Amino acid sequence: MKNTNLLELAKNAIDIEISELKHLKSRLGEDFLKALAIINDAKGKLIIVGIGKSAHIANKIVATLNSTGTPSQFLHASEAFHGDLGVIQKNDVVLCISNSGNSSEIVNVLPYLKQYSSSLIAMTGNLTSKLAESADVILNTFVEKEACPIKLAPTSSTTVQMALGDALAVCLMEMKQFKERDFAKFHPGGSLGKNLTARVEQFVSQNKPFVGKNSNIREIIISISSSKHGITVVIDGEEILGVITDGDLRRMLLNNDSLEKITAEKIMSKNPKSISKNALAKEAMAILKDKNIGQLIVTEDEKYFGIIDLHKLLDEGII
Repeated sequence: MKNTNLLELAKNAIDIEISELKHLKSRLGEDFLKALAIINDAKGKLIIVGIGKSAHIANKIVATLNSTGTPSQFLHASEAFHGDLGVIQKNDVVLCISNSGNSSEIVNVLPYLKQYSSSLIAMTGNLTSKLAESADVILNTFVEKEACPIKLAPTSSTTVQMALGDALAVCLMEMKQFKERDFAKFHPGGSLGKNLTARVEQFVSQNKPFVGKNSNIREIIISISSSKHGITVVIDGEEILGVITDGDLRRMLLNNDSLEKITAEKIMSKNPKSISKNALAKEAMAILKDKNIGQLIVTEDEKYFGIIDLHKLLDEGII
């Protein structure tokens, strides 16, 4: 098959799935709201049941819900008969996902899902199925056709299931007033976790360059060279007066023939940007980007604490 034909096939598959998603959107109504209320009001957790491709979708929905404030657990329909039914407690709500709603594993486990839980929600594309008949609420995921060339492999149907799971998750977040600070509690690791929780203090350079206001050019050059950041801080006691960068040094050399009487106070940039060591690292990154600068002074109780560098934050995944 030619590449152009393959591209057309791919675009057609996406068009089919977009169309099915639009149908799903148009169907959202009272049943969706009922399902939300049941899940939100549950005294226990949400158990999501599936088999085959629907099991993979169920696992993804569980992961999304757990990370956004709705405690959830996956239950494989075929494993339920071998002890896993024990995860269901009377206060739990069960969401069972099955496109046909009539697969033998789902049908066999339905009486127990119904008996052991407080409510049974069906996510199915077959409103006359055994699953639909047993459910307290039905979420309709009917699709007119799958996106695969032979119209058999779960494609459109799993896309619709995934999208409906995301819709449940985002609505439950709003109902629970789930905010960024809550999200951060469940994502302490990786780049995402760092952006939500990491503090400036974690990324401050151990090197703390500074000079006095009367320091001469030699002392300034030595301080800047030792910092590895191309900057030094001018202080007077515990007061921060300004900063001197390697750029300030170059401009001074271009504008002065004699260096004898040049002191830090005369060439420093006053009112430098600073941030508390307790601030979020992403706040420091925002200032660095907004002001188009490479370093920030870090303070503790308004006293000089250290330097935080743009490249260090980038290396650590802070954006």
